[in-house]
Amino acid sequence: MAGDQRANRRLSNSCILLIVLAGMERLAFKGVASNLVTYLTDVMNMSNSSAAKTVNSWCGFTSMLPLLVAPLADSYWDRYSTILTSAVLYVAGLIALTSTALALAWSPRNETTSSSSLLLWSLYLISIGQGGYNPSLQAFGADQLDEDEELPCSKDDQKSKKKSLFFQWWYFGVCSGSLMGVTFMSYIQDTFGWVLGFAIPMIAMLTSVALFSGGSRLYMYKADEAIYCNKPFESIVQAFKATKSKFMSSGIPLSSYKSDQVELELQDQNPLCREEFDSTKGLEENPARNGVHENAKVVLRLLPIWTMLLMFAVIFQQPATFFTKQGMTMKRNIGSNFKIPPATLQSAITLSIILLMPLYDKILIPITRVVTCDEKGITVMKRMGIGMFLSVIAMVIAAIVETTRLKMSRQMGNLDSQSETVPLSIFWLLPQYVLLGISDIFTVVGMQEFFYNEVPIRMRTMGFALYTSVFGVGSFLSAISISLVEIFTSSKGKHSWFSDNMNEACLDKYYWLLALLSALSLLLYVILCKCYKSRSELENENCK
Repeated sequence: MAGDQRANRRLSNSCILLIVLAGMERLAFKGVASNLVTYLTDVMNMSNSSAAKTVNSWCGFTSMLPLLVAPLADSYWDRYSTILTSAVLYVAGLIALTSTALALAWSPRNETTSSSSLLLWSLYLISIGQGGYNPSLQAFGADQLDEDEELPCSKDDQKSKKKSLFFQWWYFGVCSGSLMGVTFMSYIQDTFGWVLGFAIPMIAMLTSVALFSGGSRLYMYKADEAIYCNKPFESIVQAFKATKSKFMSSGIPLSSYKSDQVELELQDQNPLCREEFDSTKGLEENPARNGVHENAKVVLRLLPIWTMLLMFAVIFQQPATFFTKQGMTMKRNIGSNFKIPPATLQSAITLSIILLMPLYDKILIPITRVVTCDEKGITVMKRMGIGMFLSVIAMVIAAIVETTRLKMSRQMGNLDSQSETVPLSIFWLLPQYVLLGISDIFTVVGMQEFFYNEVPIRMRTMGFALYTSVFGVGSFLSAISISLVEIFTSSKGKHSWFSDNMNEACLDKYYWLLALLSALSLLLYVILCKCYKSRSELENENCK
């Protein structure tokens, strides 16, 4: 019996293959993104603030695209075809990026203007490819679980544990690929040049596409009838129109809404869904139209929690931008010859995740089960909140370390020197990186499970897109905050907080600002959690 339970908890070969492919994709993406700010400042001659805004905007666009692609993938395309098509675009972008670096290496330095436009085109082609690839690959991976249906009011602990196991190993694979990207690729780029540094991610992604195509016989392909008879994309649009017309005519008080998730899920399999919508009928007269209305409410009820997670995403833009520039001014020597590439310290985030993830599952969860008398240990909502709290502490530590670095620089009289190294070891940055890695274990894995569980089956790709869009909007907010701070702090001829001379910059004040805003966001999140009812809680209420 115990042997059967262990077998039931094992992931299938198709799941394992897709986890490996997810890791290879992360190697390719992080191999480009983690050190991109250095490429923009040192090769493309951008200022620190311009480079940071470019990286943030690109990462934001990349993370936001799944929110646009996912409804189309859920409504009109099958996941296998979406993954293949997106992967081809992804590879094309990496080929273009490598070609751009090669052309720039052969051309004079004064041709960086034309090269910068080609660079941006190749980066955004990568974004378009990744926009369809990532959410579809993860949803396709979840499809491989032996879970054809989610019956309302059913509580299958084995399925729940297997789902949690899948998400944890998925994130382990993602972090392993990220670790290779930020360590190995940063060293290659700083030591052997950018052409080879961009060519390796391209080769990794090409190999990933070949492996995915070769594993076609292993996959489980699910044909969800709900996709064809109750398309989420059309449903959400129609629901907004229906709600607007209802408000215009008689009004619907939002407070009177009580989710009937049982009926919603049953409607997915009901023959009524094949009937055409009658736009002249009200929501009450048309059961399918009522299900459409519920689809929009599923998304709308997640928006408050989604909004409170944005500051966490803003904080996670700092390691690839200002943390890296900060490290360039610190003592980086190991021995007499070797210098640590500043971007390599980002590996501390992924390394802490890889090392501490098993401890979370084997030690922390059993302890919390005893303390809370809850089988799950800690809920997904609490898990995300703990990670948000740790990210605030990480920013406080970052501000203190930066204040110390600036004091040492001023004591040495290095204010006018941009290249002078402060005799403060780069390893003083490790605590903030490690804390962000630990917060990642709690919040990011929790976010994946939260958005996956809180949407109906037919909207699963949309659920993953909501998760990635948090980081997309967070990246844009980070870019906007840099622009606003730069405007307000550079008035009257003063240096902005993001001066190109890191010894004159005031990054410590910016870190304190982020810590304050994140603490406020955490407080509002805690208040929202008190009022929020999960999808399973609503189902249980409706079954009584």
